[in-house]
Amino acid sequence: MTDIELREQTSAPAVRQLSDEARAALAAGRADSTRKAYREDREAFVAWCADRGEQPLPATQDLLIEYVTHLTLTPRPRTGRPSAPSSLERMLSAITTMHAELDLPKPETKGARTVIAGYKHQLAVDKKPGGKQRQAKAALPPALRQMLATLDRDTLIGKRDAAMLLLGYAAATRSSELVSLDVGEPVECDAGYLVSLYRTKMKKFTESAVPYGKNPATCPVRALRALIAAMKEAGRVDGPLFVRIDRHGRIAPPMTRKGKPIGDPSGRLTPDAASDVIERLAAAAGFEGRWRGHSLRRGFATAAQHAGAPMIRVARQGGWADNSTSLARYFDEGDPWEDNPVTGL
Repeated sequence: MTDIELREQTSAPAVRQLSDEARAALAAGRADSTRKAYREDREAFVAWCADRGEQPLPATQDLLIEYVTHLTLTPRPRTGRPSAPSSLERMLSAITTMHAELDLPKPETKGARTVIAGYKHQLAVDKKPGGKQRQAKAALPPALRQMLATLDRDTLIGKRDAAMLLLGYAAATRSSELVSLDVGEPVECDAGYLVSLYRTKMKKFTESAVPYGKNPATCPVRALRALIAAMKEAGRVDGPLFVRIDRHGRIAPPMTRKGKPIGDPSGRLTPDAASDVIERLAAAAGFEGRWRGHSLRRGFATAAQHAGAPMIRVARQGGWADNSTSLARYFDEGDPWEDNPVTGL
């Protein structure tokens, strides 16, 4: 929905009309997944207001309280449960940023956030989904070894999955950062590979040094070299490094939906597809819990903390800000058994 369509639906006061270039510049500042979620959140809010005969813009504090309360009580069709607290927080952000983009006063959200806090508390007390933040399991070295053991590394898909697993861990990548790599971008040197990655949250490139591993089976350098060589043998000397591969070893097989081609024509994996690979390997290894692409990033940070690596070196290897609070949480957790204050009392 464009800002012009939104104004037409909401009968909002006349505001400055942004040019196509300005709208594109605003959109470029957010990740694709965030843009999609914001668009859906805004459309749902406008539709709810229309059903009630309410004026959505500018949104009043009471209107947002009513809307959030409605969402805490209304099951979603896909899950059969109301939205999670984190989804409600994102929805509020979508609405407040919509006001800013339309040059409207920022709405007061304190009351709505109080409703969300109470909702989250009740979910936690009742031990219901959403009361506790779901985190991907940390892929520590023992788990990586078990996941790698499920692969046939003589096949192209086995080489791809091994390289994704080990490079994603060694460079502490997000899935979107990992799949953005092209064949010629990792630079091999005597000590291993230098990998330039665009860190999506920091919005800048960082260079991660990926050294040889002591064990050839878990060495990211050997795994990456094997994949690049196999891709070149298959005629792929440029383009994406991590691509769709079918069970016959074909690269970038055509995909269609309702007869129409879908997916990146070059075969580049999507971030979700990369996460699905990690989930599949974890299931094959017999692991339970939530395993996604972020498991590699969490595993790297957790293992580095246990090994006593300086926090600033961990941050720069994995593309965190030097004072990152999210990384600090890994350093604060420690090992619940080795660092247990009860031990020895």
